[in-house]
Amino acid sequence: MVEVSENQSDTFDIGGELTVHRLAYGAMRLTGEDIIGRPDDEDEARDVVRRAVEMNVDFVDTADSYGPGVSERIVREAIDPDEAVVGTKAGLLRNRSGDWIPHGGPDYFRNQVLCSLDRLGVESIDLYQLHTPDVDCSFEDAVNTFAELKDDGLVDHVGLSNVSVEQLDEARDMVEVATVQNEYNVGNRDHEDVLEACEDAGIGFISYFPIGGGDLGDKESVLKEVADDHDATPRQVALAWLLQHSPVTIPIPGTSSVDHLEQNVAASAVELSDDEMARLGE
Repeated sequence: MVEVSENQSDTFDIGGELTVHRLAYGAMRLTGEDIIGRPDDEDEARDVVRRAVEMNVDFVDTADSYGPGVSERIVREAIDPDEAVVGTKAGLLRNRSGDWIPHGGPDYFRNQVLCSLDRLGVESIDLYQLHTPDVDCSFEDAVNTFAELKDDGLVDHVGLSNVSVEQLDEARDMVEVATVQNEYNVGNRDHEDVLEACEDAGIGFISYFPIGGGDLGDKESVLKEVADDHDATPRQVALAWLLQHSPVTIPIPGTSSVDHLEQNVAASAVELSDDEMARLGE
């Protein structure tokens, strides 16, 4: 059985208490084409989530906009709440044209958390994340609403997504921030300053698009070289780099295929040398 490596992946305590393996699973792809509607094979989608848990992947990340609502429901149908920590998000809409539309406000978030609670089949959400700041709703009002949801017992921990260091600092004045989820991978390190801020504060940094959607730009050639030396794939090396780059990174590679899932999980056993880490990080 392919499992998350205890030695390589390590664990992280989300909010100081939810211990998870740092190689997680992103459930965005458990939907139809363009992240809209139901997948062609819902049984296969549920199998992917179950297989992830079988391999000791114990953190699943989803959002109310994936489907919309489809991913959350499939996660609930696939696993019991005590089998994995589940993080979900609110603050983006998904329309039939495939657009991601920032949308939020106190009343909206209070309604959406109830929808997510129902779809996930839980009384409180392990990790509830503001999916993105919305120019039509003040960041302060949004974060304060998430803090109130936590105070009301509907949310155990609060996270942010797509934020800057300045926004993270502002939010931490209002609520304890357990995680930040930004795009980050070996080929796109635009949010290195946010990662460093998370390291300093002991906040989990959930890296989405951890393998760049298959496009890692000018890192492709060195990834292939390192992968060949490890009898691995470039994507596995990209995930291994994330795990070794920082003790707070939580990569969430997503897939709708059990085979691809198993390949991703195998990345936790790839140990890169200091020289390889330096070559990849240049």
